[in-house]
Amino acid sequence: MFRTSTASVLASSARMLRQPLSNSTSTAAAPFMVRYKNAAAAAATTRLFSISSSTMSPPPPPQYSSSASTTADAERHPRVLVTGSLGQLGSGLVKELRAMYGNENVVASDIRKAPDEFMASGPFVYADVMNYSMLERIVVDWRIDWVVHYSALLSAVAEKNPALALSVNMAGFQNVLELAKVHRLRLYSPSTIGAFGPSTPKINTQDLTIMRPNTIYGITKLHNELLGEYYREKFGVDFRSARYPGILSADTPPGGGTTDYAVDIFHHAIRHGHYNCFLSKDTRLPMMYLTDCIKGTVDHLTHPTPLPQSVYNIAAVSFTPEELTKEIQKHLPHFTISYPDSAGIDFRQAIADSWPSSLDDSMARRDFGWKEEYGLEKMVKTMLNKIQAQVEAEKKSANNDSTTAAMAA
Repeated sequence: MFRTSTASVLASSARMLRQPLSNSTSTAAAPFMVRYKNAAAAAATTRLFSISSSTMSPPPPPQYSSSASTTADAERHPRVLVTGSLGQLGSGLVKELRAMYGNENVVASDIRKAPDEFMASGPFVYADVMNYSMLERIVVDWRIDWVVHYSALLSAVAEKNPALALSVNMAGFQNVLELAKVHRLRLYSPSTIGAFGPSTPKINTQDLTIMRPNTIYGITKLHNELLGEYYREKFGVDFRSARYPGILSADTPPGGGTTDYAVDIFHHAIRHGHYNCFLSKDTRLPMMYLTDCIKGTVDHLTHPTPLPQSVYNIAAVSFTPEELTKEIQKHLPHFTISYPDSAGIDFRQAIADSWPSSLDDSMARRDFGWKEEYGLEKMVKTMLNKIQAQVEAEKKSANNDSTTAAMAA
């Protein structure tokens, strides 16, 4: 089991905002320490965060009744830890779960500083998923019942840094899985259509089929599926997972996935009127709007008993860049798009070509009532309205800033 920090592994990554203070080889049980820059101080000073220090631990957990919690109480008011909560999916799920169970019962975590409004909405802790002791301290102190594990490198980013992807996607998952075994937690860790591969049947791909992924992202996710199923059978861990298709959302920027073109295209359509697509016009992939994804995740996560299988396909709609463009043009007739020529094929094309074009999610519909609400038409209209509102808000803010500057002058 991997129980070391990613700090050293991620030292070269721009995503890491903190670095370990010491590379001491001492065998003593030194506390895990992370450097934070104190933005409030003009001097070059630092504050130390020590997971083993009683005075410098994560934000204090809420105070609970001294009476022992029961299984029924955990079902009514589960305390949920969400890793990778600042990403596209994590932030939306945290908001939904807090609305269901109360802000104090959903602990968000990430390795980045959260925006002020996110911090104000409920508990947030720094959590390096590669540091087992840190995670266990959070689980114990906050009396966690369920873990939703979103921390991972996505497909395109993973292909550019396979060693980092192997460390974060697999070792981080192994840590939360072991915690689920030791502390009897329910663990939800999504998989992906990337777990399939070139030899997988492309149309209406079933839950149980040929799976030989040829990307690092897909390999790590398939590893996690199999390991989670093993822990379920061997140790009774309540492991749950769904293979997400491409997810569309106007609320957060793309995070390095192959299906991100389907988000970028809306921003370019409104802001520039043209988009250079990195996939060919006839590349068909399964997609889903974020609201549907969160709904499906919540339905799966909160099902009161373990389901017949651990891993399910969930899907909503499949389309090509050309079909998406035509739907956008119904609202923005002057929007244009260009595609790569034979000499400029993007590496993400090969990734997309290895994935299914549509999914059979009948088992999810049968076992936990999965049903999407957004088809292509509704999805496009919603994305355009939200991004248009963002652009108008940005223009208004820029005008106000200009007026203030002019008055000050």
